[in-house]
Amino acid sequence: MNGDIDTLEDLSKHYKDSVPADLREAKSFEWYLDEVYNDPRIARNAHQRVADMFDYYGTEYDEEAGIVEYLMASEDPIHDGENTFYGREVHESIHEFVNKVKSGARGLGPEKRIKLLLGPVGSGKSHFDWMVRRYFEDYTMRDEGRMYTFRWTNLTDVIRDQDPADDVVPSPMHQDPIVLLPQEQRDMVIERLNEALDAPYTIRNDQALDPASEFYMDQLLAYYDDDLQEVVSNHIEIIRLVASENKRQCIETFEPKDKKNQDETELTGDVNYSKLAVYGESDPRAFDYSGAFCNANRGLFSGEELLKLQREFLYDFLHASQEQTIKPKNNPRIDIDQVIVGRTNMPEYRDKKGDEKMEAFNDRTKRIDFPYVLEYSEESEIYRKMLRNADVPDMHIEPHTLEMAGLFGVLTRIVEPDGGNITLTQKAKAYNGEIDEGDDTDVKKLREEAESKMNIGEGMEGVSARFIGDEIAEAIMDSTHRDRNYLSPLSVFTHFEENLENHGSIPEDNLERYHRYLEMVREEYKERAIEDVRHALAYDLDEIQRQGEKYMDHVMAYIDDATVQDELTGREQDPDEKFLRSVEEKLDIPEDRKDDFRQEVSNWVSRRAREGQAFDPQDNDRLRRALERKLWEDKKHNINFSALVSANELDDDERNAWVDALVEQGYSREGAREVLEFAGAEVAKSELEG
Repeated sequence: MNGDIDTLEDLSKHYKDSVPADLREAKSFEWYLDEVYNDPRIARNAHQRVADMFDYYGTEYDEEAGIVEYLMASEDPIHDGENTFYGREVHESIHEFVNKVKSGARGLGPEKRIKLLLGPVGSGKSHFDWMVRRYFEDYTMRDEGRMYTFRWTNLTDVIRDQDPADDVVPSPMHQDPIVLLPQEQRDMVIERLNEALDAPYTIRNDQALDPASEFYMDQLLAYYDDDLQEVVSNHIEIIRLVASENKRQCIETFEPKDKKNQDETELTGDVNYSKLAVYGESDPRAFDYSGAFCNANRGLFSGEELLKLQREFLYDFLHASQEQTIKPKNNPRIDIDQVIVGRTNMPEYRDKKGDEKMEAFNDRTKRIDFPYVLEYSEESEIYRKMLRNADVPDMHIEPHTLEMAGLFGVLTRIVEPDGGNITLTQKAKAYNGEIDEGDDTDVKKLREEAESKMNIGEGMEGVSARFIGDEIAEAIMDSTHRDRNYLSPLSVFTHFEENLENHGSIPEDNLERYHRYLEMVREEYKERAIEDVRHALAYDLDEIQRQGEKYMDHVMAYIDDATVQDELTGREQDPDEKFLRSVEEKLDIPEDRKDDFRQEVSNWVSRRAREGQAFDPQDNDRLRRALERKLWEDKKHNINFSALVSANELDDDERNAWVDALVEQGYSREGAREVLEFAGAEVAKSELEG
C-alpha cells in the first residue's frame, strides 16, 4: 500500500482512540454512584450539559459589540473551520440563544420554553441548529461531556411472563441512572453532589421512571422484598450514553410531513403492535418509545419549520415545554429532559403571531431572531467559505468581487436612512465599520432608527447569501466555459441583473428597488476600481513614507507652536500651511476642521510611539488615502493618458508596467487589463477633460 495512505491497522487504531474507552463496558450502579460523587457534572440535565458544551469549545469576548463569541460557531474547531459563522448580528443571535440555554440551566424559566429561531430564508438558522447537534454528539464522546444510562438484565429470571427476547431491556428513554433511586433517597445523593459541584447551577432531578422501567422496578422490588440493593445489583447495568442523531439517541429532528395528516404518535410514541399479543394492550411493556420527544430525551429536540404544523398538533409542545412531560394516547405521562429548538421562516411566524388561538403556544416560546449579515465584509467571508469548501476551478477572484457582491446583499437588507444626510451606501459602509474619526455618522442611532421602522428588525428580509452564492457559482462556471480564468465584479453584476427576476423568493415588488441598488453597487465599484488604477499609475511607497514624515513634522510643529527645519536649507521655519492643507483637502477636510484632524493624527502617532511602534502612514487609513491622492496630483502630469484608452498600445511597455502594478494589488493579468479598460478610461477621461 502507498506509504502516503494509512494502513487498515492505522485507521483502526485511529478509530479506537477516538471513541470513549468505556463505550462498550457495563458497570455496576455502585460504580456509577462513586463516579458521580467524584464528578457531579455527570448528572447534569440537558440544558446544563448544552450550556457547558458552548463554553467547552472556547469563547472570545467582543468588547465593541458587547457579546460573547463562541468558537464552535466563529472557528468551528472540530471541522477545521468549514462551518464558521460571520457577522455581528449572527453572533448576537447565537449569544442570545446560549444565554437562554444558560438561564434554563439555572432553572430560571427558559428550560420550560421552546427556543424558536426566527429568520428569513437562508439566514443560517438551520445550519446553526445543525452545528449545535454535531457538537453535542462530539461533546458527549469526551470525558467533559460524558453521560450514562442503564439497562435492565436477567428479567426472565424473575418476571414469569417476560418475553425471552426482552431479557435485557435498555432504558427506553435513556434516563440517568439516578432516577432508579426513589425520590427521598435520590435527594440525599443530589444534596451531596451539589456540595461538591463547582458550577453556576445546581443538580436537580425529580423525574419519574418511564412506565416500562417503573413496571420492572415494581416487579423486582416485590420479588426482593423491597431490597433496592438486590434489585440494582442483580438487574441493572450502567452503560455509557453517546448522543447520535443517526441512531435517534438523545438527538431528534422533527420535520413536518403531510400537513393534513399529522399524527401525534410521531412525537410521543405509539403501541408496539408486535408486543400486543405477548403482553396485552394495557401493559407498559407493549409501548414503543419511538416518538421524537422520546428519542430526544437527555439531549436536543430540533423542530424544522415548526410553525407549519397544524395548531392542534402544536398542543403537544405545550406540555413538552412547560410541564416537561409528554402524554401518549392511552398511556401515562412520561417525563422528558431536553432542549427544544424550533425553526421557522417569516411568513409562518406572521401568520401564527396574530392567531389568538396560538396565545398559549406563543407564551411558551422564546423567540431568537436570526437575521442576515449586515456587514458586507463579513458577508463576503460567507462566499469565501463557500469557495474554500467547494472544488472550484482554477479561477482567480479579482479584488472587490466578493465584497461588492456582499454590499449588494446588505443594501437589500437595511432600511433607507432618514433625512438625506447619509446615503444607503454610506450607511452600509458605516455598518461595516468604515467611519473616520470625527465623522458625524452615528451607527447606534442608525440602528435604532431602523428598528423603529421595522416590525421585527433590520436584516430580516432582503436577498439571501444563498442567492448571491448561487449567482457567484454560475458566474464561475460561465467564466470557465468562456476560457476565462478570473472572476471579476463586472461578471457577477451581470449574473445578478439577469437572474433577479428568475428567483422565486424575491417578491416582484422589490425588483425595481433591487436593480437600483445594483446600480449603486456598480458606482461604488467604479470608484474603487478608479482608485486602484490611480494607485497603479502613480504609487510610490517610499515617496508616501517621505511625504507622511514631512506632514507629521509640520503637524507637530503646528500643534506645539514651534518651527521646523527646512529640508534644503536647514534653516528653521514656520510649519508649511500650504503643504498641510494640500494633504488635508484630499479628504475634504474643511478649514474649520483642520485642527481636529491634525490633533487626531498627532494622538495616533503618540500612541504608537508609546507602544514602541515606528511611524508608518500605511497603518492610518485616512492619512494613507490623503497622501496617495496628493501623490496622484503630483504625478499625473507625467502620465500618458492616451495610452489608457488606445487599444493599439495594449502591449507597449508603459501599459505592461501598469498591469504589473495592478497584479501587485492582487489582480490577475487578465483582470488587470479588464479594470484598466473599465476604470482607466474613466480616469483618462476625467484627467484629459480637466
